[in-house]
Amino acid sequence: MGRKVHPVGMRLKIVRDWDARWYAEGQRYVDLLHEDRMIRDYVKKETARAGVSRIEIERQPNLVIITIHTVRPGLIIGRRGESVKKLRQVLQSRTGKTVKVEVSEIEKPDLDATLVAENIAGQLERRIGHSRAMKRAITQAIRQGAEGIRIEVSGRLGGSDMSRRELMSEGRVPRNTLRAGIDFGTAEALTTFGQIGIKVWVYTGDVLEDGAQRQDVYVS
Repeated sequence: MGRKVHPVGMRLKIVRDWDARWYAEGQRYVDLLHEDRMIRDYVKKETARAGVSRIEIERQPNLVIITIHTVRPGLIIGRRGESVKKLRQVLQSRTGKTVKVEVSEIEKPDLDATLVAENIAGQLERRIGHSRAMKRAITQAIRQGAEGIRIEVSGRLGGSDMSRRELMSEGRVPRNTLRAGIDFGTAEALTTFGQIGIKVWVYTGDVLEDGAQRQDVYVS
């Protein structure tokens, strides 16, 4: 139990970059870390219906650049940019710095592990069977071009008295291969029987040095 490694942290600077890109030392590092947490919590709360997957924060002197990866960018931008302008003004007043908000659209949400996990959590909260929700997510991911997907759910599944863990997977998910382009996401479903945790791994192919993804070809 004590030897698990986070799939994203394991591959930093190999196939993926940090979500927060800045440098500080001492107490300033602590202050900026708390500020990052405040920014992420506020943006996540204000854009709960927009399907936000990742929030990237990049810092320059007196400037904070926030990139929001979402399925529905129109909900964040709003009519004539009013919503994103209001979001920027609130963040500027809370941080005391100039804030620039950028919105990036996720073209294939079925290949985003965080969105897949949150989708399954939403179905469990609506009392849809966990097996049905997992099978549907796997089918959609493979249809969108994923080479492999692995889903784990744990908790009082189906209202059982004892919690258990169930796993479903399709294709191959090489979790120990550093060059493998694996996206990892988690979510929690608050049901009447308690919380159910969801973990999702999505493998979309190996990432080469130039950033392109290679589709594995097997020759018999």
